[in-house]
Amino acid sequence: MIDENAVLDPGVRLGSGVSVGPFTVIGPGVEIGDGAQIASHVVIKGPTRLGAGVKIYQFASVGEDTSALAYEGEDSSLTVGDHTVIREGVTIHRGMDKGGIGRTEVGSHCLFMAYAHVAHDCIVGDHVIMANASLLAGHVEVGDYANIGGAVGVAQYRKIGAYSHLAALSLITKDVPAYLTVGGNPARVVGLNKEGMRRRGFSAEVSRALEEAYRIVLRRGLRTQDALAELTELREQYAEVDLFARTVETSDRGIMRVRRRGTSA
Repeated sequence: MIDENAVLDPGVRLGSGVSVGPFTVIGPGVEIGDGAQIASHVVIKGPTRLGAGVKIYQFASVGEDTSALAYEGEDSSLTVGDHTVIREGVTIHRGMDKGGIGRTEVGSHCLFMAYAHVAHDCIVGDHVIMANASLLAGHVEVGDYANIGGAVGVAQYRKIGAYSHLAALSLITKDVPAYLTVGGNPARVVGLNKEGMRRRGFSAEVSRALEEAYRIVLRRGLRTQDALAELTELREQYAEVDLFARTVETSDRGIMRVRRRGTSA
C-alpha cells in the first residue's frame, strides 16, 4: 500500500506487496524489492536498490549524497540486500568516484539500530549488526556476522573481520581480524569472540583451533609473517583458521593488538 501523502518519482520501481508510509519521499533511480516496508518520513535517493523484505523505519535517510568534500556530484550507487532492517534516524550514503569505488554495499539480514551511520564506499557483509549511534567512516569493510556495539566509531579504510565483536564506545583505529572481541578508546584486542562463536554453533574442535591461532598471532610476540608461517597446517585443516589468517595478512593499515600490561593505550 502506498500512502496518498507519500511522494514517489514516476520512475521508481516497486516490487509486489511494497508499503510506503505518509510523507516519505522516494526519488528517481530507486528500486525496491518485493514485500519491503517503508515507514513514514523516510527519504530514499537513487541510484539505490533495496532488496526484498527490507524494512525502514521513520526518519531514516537512505542513498543520500555523501558529505565528503571531494564528492562532485558524479554518479554513484547504493545496494541493500534482502531482509535488512534500518531503524529510526539511520543514514546510509552512496559511494563516490574520487578515491572510492563509486558504490556502497550493504548485505542481507543486517540490523542497523537507531542513528547508525554508514558512510560512502563502505562494504558491509551479511548478518551484520550495528547498534545505536555506531559510525562507519568512508571505505570501511565489515565482514559477515560482525557485531558493532553502541556508539562505536570506525576510522576510514579500516577492515572489520567476520564474527568480530566491537564493544560499545570503542574507537577503532586499526583493522580487526575475524573472530576477535575488541574494546576501548583506542580499542585493543580483548580476546576471541567466544560468545559469538557459541551462538553461531562453532564446534569445540574449531574453537580450539581458533584459540591456538589467536595465541600464535597475538600472544607469542612473533613477527606477523613468522606467526602466519606457523599457521600453515591449521589453515589447511580449518577454513575458520584460514579466514582468521587472511584477515591478518591482507590488512593494509595494521591489525589491532592486545594491550600490554602496565600500559593505558
